[in-house]
Amino acid sequence: MFLEILFYGRGGQGGVTAANILALAALKEGLYGQGFPFFGAERRGAPVKAFARLSDKPIRRHGMFSDADVLVVLDPGLIETGLTRQLVVRDNGVVVANVPHRELLSPENFSLKGTARFYMVDAIEIAVRNKLVIAGWPVVNTSMLGALAKAIGVISVDNMASAVKEYFGGKIGELNAKAVYEAYNETVFVGEYQS
Repeated sequence: MFLEILFYGRGGQGGVTAANILALAALKEGLYGQGFPFFGAERRGAPVKAFARLSDKPIRRHGMFSDADVLVVLDPGLIETGLTRQLVVRDNGVVVANVPHRELLSPENFSLKGTARFYMVDAIEIAVRNKLVIAGWPVVNTSMLGALAKAIGVISVDNMASAVKEYFGGKIGELNAKAVYEAYNETVFVGEYQS
C-alpha cells in the first residue's frame, strides 16, 4: 500500500498541520508516514498545498507531486473558482471535500485520470460548532482528517484523534479530536465518477 495525498486549502486553514498530523497518525497505525508543505508566497487566504505519503513500507520517495491518489479540498471556494481542475486525481483515486452541498462535487470541477470516489463533509459547520475559529476563520483541518479517515479507511478514527490530541495537547487537542470524530460520522459518500 502506498498513497500520495494532496491537501489543498487556503493559508490559515491548517492544511500543512493536517499533513503533519496524518504522518503522526500513520505511525500510530503501524505505517510509515511523511508530511510536508509547499512554501511559496503563501499568506492567509491564498491557495496552499501540503503533501503526505502513507505506506506499509519505508518511504524512499521525497518531494512534491502533481498527481495524487487522494485529494483533500479544505475550501469549497477552490472548487467554485475552478482551481481544483489544476490538480490531477489518479485512477481509483479519492476526493474528500469540505462542501456544504453535493452540487460542487461535479466531476467537471476536477481532473480525473480514470475513476474516483467522492466524499463530502461540511467541515466549516463542524469547526464553528466546536469553536475552532481563529481570527474569524474556521480552522477545518482536523475535521478534514476525520473525513479522510472515513474515506480511505487506512487509518482508524481513534488513531487519527489520538494523533490530533498529541499534536495540540490540552483542551484545544480535545476540541480538535471531537471535530475528528464528528466529521468521521458526518462524512457522506457522494458517488464514483469517471473522467
